[in-house]
Amino acid sequence: MSVEIRVPQLPESVADATLVAWRKQPGEAVSRDENLADLETDKVVLEVPSPVAGVMQEIRVAPGSSVKSGELLAIITAGAAVAEKAVAAKAVAATKLGPAATRVVEELKIPTTTIAAAAKGGRASKADLVAAAAVGSVTASKSAPVARGARAEQRVPMTRLRQRVAERLLNAQSTQALLTTFNEVDLTNINELRGRYKEGFEKQHGVKLGFMAFFVKAAIEGLKKYPLINASVEGTDIVYHEYFDIGVAVSTERGLMVPVLRDADSLSFAGIERGIAGFAQRARDGSISLEDLTGGTFSITNGGVFGSLLSTPIVNAPQSAILGMHKTQQRAMVVNGQIVARPMMYLALSYDHRIIDGKEAVQFLVTVKDCLEDPSRMLLEV
Repeated sequence: MSVEIRVPQLPESVADATLVAWRKQPGEAVSRDENLADLETDKVVLEVPSPVAGVMQEIRVAPGSSVKSGELLAIITAGAAVAEKAVAAKAVAATKLGPAATRVVEELKIPTTTIAAAAKGGRASKADLVAAAAVGSVTASKSAPVARGARAEQRVPMTRLRQRVAERLLNAQSTQALLTTFNEVDLTNINELRGRYKEGFEKQHGVKLGFMAFFVKAAIEGLKKYPLINASVEGTDIVYHEYFDIGVAVSTERGLMVPVLRDADSLSFAGIERGIAGFAQRARDGSISLEDLTGGTFSITNGGVFGSLLSTPIVNAPQSAILGMHKTQQRAMVVNGQIVARPMMYLALSYDHRIIDGKEAVQFLVTVKDCLEDPSRMLLEV
């Protein structure tokens, strides 16, 4: 029996998707619920699971094509027996590979169609497989090498996510009056607090006590004092958000994502760290949802994990401000009349000057600084 594989129902906010890659090729066995293909939207990669066990019979859409909800993608011949035969055939074909070639197939995840194409006289060598895999990789990525003398170039299309990020950043810069103000924070007390409690915290809550929970908590204290920084502009109106949905930037191989901690003011330190860890894992393995990435009233980004000492982050519109964290660095500071080495971090707040004045921006950063330098303020709410 033939089963049609169609594009899953896309969210209302997503008009179409791009078929990035097929995970199964014609003739290969397919298990029920196994991922057949990756669909990339503006924000996330969606999987296309197989509804049945069987064998991939036909692919109707080429990688790189734009598809819409319900569009026919492929046809599967259903049946467990059919799948078993395909698996057996693949196993027989694999016995024609030597140990080195077998390792290459496993490491590079070379499909059977590529193995067959590389085989000469019924046997594929390691060199044949590496060459065939390289050709297949270039074809799949739609790269176009252009020879210029002894040098070469490759032209690779932007992913949909990268296109969307570029569009949003340009839109933010063209529609908002962006300005950045800076301060610095001494992390001595937070380092001592983490050093004192990190083992007990992880044992009690099953998650590490990082820096981000402190910064989220400190930012919320600042947002409570200066609500304009948690607001947004809609036409000629200012919308004051009386809740705190904090976006936390996460870097992935596909680009930057900003999942949102809902009602972050109601979360404990452990809840914040657990939420961020979950977002990071799902973003990197491709299972994060559109709902995780939508909304948000304020964002925090940490360029310090890559070594950035100072930057001017761009606001994640329609939000009105974003807090930038940076690398912690030992610097000479004057404390009580003495020069001492302190772990210092520069903070940056980029904001929409249309509704946020410099006074509020500076006072917000001072509040964040005070909370981080004296963490007991966040517990006592002073």
